[in-house]
Formats: sequence, structure tokens, C-alpha cells
Amino acid sequence: PAAEGEVPLPPKPVQGERLAWTLPKGWTETKGSGMRYATLQPSVKGKCEVSVITLSGTFGGELANVNRWRGQIGLAPVDEAALRKLRTALTSQAGPVAVYDFTSEGAAKTRMIVGMLANAESSWFLKLNGDPDAVSAARANFVTCLGTLRFE
Repeated sequence: PAAEGEVPLPPKPVQGERLAWTLPKGWTETKGSGMRYATLQPSVKGKCEVSVITLSGTFGGELANVNRWRGQIGLAPVDEAALRKLRTALTSQAGPVAVYDFTSEGAAKTRMIVGMLANAESSWFLKLNGDPDAVSAARANFVTCLGTLRFE
């Protein structure tokens, strides 16, 4: 069971199952290699993409991952109390998805919205990243896509 304030772990996928989703209308998908499982390209004006990454295990835990993502766009780390305030959760067939939304500070802004699905066996990260206006335009479809996550 999850500790208080943590997103509960989804059930383990059966051996051979893969993560799948319903691609939003107009979006394209490219299969990845290595850690990158796939790349999704939203159909919006501006620069943004969704990287789908899978890693074995919990890969450092939720707080470490959030602080790594924040660091990637120049934001300071947060503690557990702040983490709970930043997290929203949604339900998918694959299990609960923790969602984080960050915008960098300064002149060259970057926005990142990450959906995290993790169990003892693996962690899945779907990261919408790019220009704030493009990410904002893609946000609703991205969140809808997160809700369609399932293991096949």
C-alpha cells in the first residue's frame, strides 16, 4: 500500500504486456529506442513533444524524479510537503497516474507536464515538454491521453 500522500502503485503488468494509449486526433507517434519507448507529436503550433520513457524499478522514487525534472528546466528542488501540493492524480486502466506541471522562470520559458505511472517492476514517464504556448495548447489532449493508459 502507498504511504499517506503518495500515489498508490498500479498492478504489475503481466509478462509480455506493453503500455498502450489512445493517440489524440491529429497526433503522430514514432517508436523509440533505448529508454525512449515512443515519441508523440501533438498537432499544435509551436515546439513541443511527448517523450514516453520506461525504466526498471521505481527509479529513485517520486520526489527524486520530480526534482530531476524541475532541474531540467532550471527550477529549484522541492520537499515532500511541496510535492503533495504539486501533484494531481488521475485514473487510467493501467493504474493511477501522478501528473506534474512546471513552467521555468526567466526570459526563455519552458513548460513541462509529466505523467508518471510506476510499480515495483517499472516506471513509465510521459513528458510533454516545449514552448509554454504549445504545451498549453496540447495540455487537454495530453491529459486525456494519460487517462487512456492501459497494458495490452
